[in-house]
Amino acid sequence: MAAPLADAPAGETRVPDPGAVERRPRGRTALIIAAAAVLGITGGAAVGYGVQAGRAPTPPAALSQPGLAYPAKALAADRVPDPLPVAQDRRVRTDGDLRKLLVPRPAGWSENKDMGLVRDGWMGVEDYVLGFTNEDFMFGRLLEADVRRVAAAAWKKGEYGKAHVCLVQFGSGVNTSAADHAEDQRAYMSGDEDGAGNDGNAIKGSLSGRYYVYKAELKPGYMPLYRARAVFHRGDVMAEINLIDTRPISKKDIRTLAERQLERL
Repeated sequence: MAAPLADAPAGETRVPDPGAVERRPRGRTALIIAAAAVLGITGGAAVGYGVQAGRAPTPPAALSQPGLAYPAKALAADRVPDPLPVAQDRRVRTDGDLRKLLVPRPAGWSENKDMGLVRDGWMGVEDYVLGFTNEDFMFGRLLEADVRRVAAAAWKKGEYGKAHVCLVQFGSGVNTSAADHAEDQRAYMSGDEDGAGNDGNAIKGSLSGRYYVYKAELKPGYMPLYRARAVFHRGDVMAEINLIDTRPISKKDIRTLAERQLERL
């Protein structure tokens, strides 16, 4: 006979259900199983590393070598293509006398010998930066950009008309120093504080070159001052043209000079 349960009413005997199963606490058992799993994984990894360390190094697969894209033998003399003519090979032109690429002096203009910064068609970098507000900064900036040389021309017309052309050449290679220098100047030109205050006009034949005509500078007691400028680049040469006069400067004047200079680069 089954023993009475503690919670059975007085005078009654409760028989346990033979189908019932007593539930055991899960906390300790789950912890033991998890610990065993971690030990198993750690031990397996350690054994695997040990086995791998004991094996001899496996040599890498051989690199594939595609077939050569050029002939194994040099072409015969009668089949070698002719080199580009100088008129089409820009590298030949720009590596030569850079002064020869300066735009010719327009009719009505004469050489301005009073501008001592230009010597025999050349201008030192230290003299070129004198035209910028922050000379020291620009000098260091150009040296970092691998500036190579500056060819320049200075002209005058009438009593107050002056023109200045500069070709700033940078070292050839993967850098884009000429394009960067031109872009920096164009960004300045579109400003309202010291620049022309407008976006200028595109130069025909140039992807990004532009020319600008400033508003007249009027000061009491002084004659009005008119200025125009063109900034563009081609290859490793950045070109800029500046016109100054006490009379208005037309867009045609600066545009024509810029287009002629671009054709020579």
